[in-house]
Amino acid sequence: MRNDKKNIIVEKTFEFSLLLVDFAELLEEKRKYVIARQILKSGTSIGANVREAQNAESKADFIHKMKIAAKEADETEYWLSLCQASKHYPDCEELQKKLDEIIRILSKIISSTKRSFSNFQIN
Repeated sequence: MRNDKKNIIVEKTFEFSLLLVDFAELLEEKRKYVIARQILKSGTSIGANVREAQNAESKADFIHKMKIAAKEADETEYWLSLCQASKHYPDCEELQKKLDEIIRILSKIISSTKRSFSNFQIN
C-alpha cells in the first residue's frame, strides 16, 4: 500500500479480489467461463473503486466512488448467489461471508461520509 496508515476496506477488498481470482480460475477449470468472467470483473472492481476513492478530489467524489464499489459488490453478490444455488458450481460460502462484511463496511463508510459531508455543508 502507498502509506503506513492501515485502511481496513482497502485491505479487505484487495484480499477479496485475490480470493476471487482463485475462484474464477476454478470456475474456468470447470468450464464455467461466462460466470467466471462476470464474477472476476465485478468482484475485482470493488477494490479498484475503493482504491480510486482514496485519491478522490472531494468528499462528493469519494462518496460517488464508494457507491460504485457498493454497486459492484451487489452485482458480485448476485453472481456468487447463482453459484451457491447451482449444484454444478463449487461452494462459495466463504466468499459470500467476506463479501457481506465488505458490503456492511462500504455501507457504513458511505452513510457516515454523507452525514459528515452534510454537516460540513450546513456549518
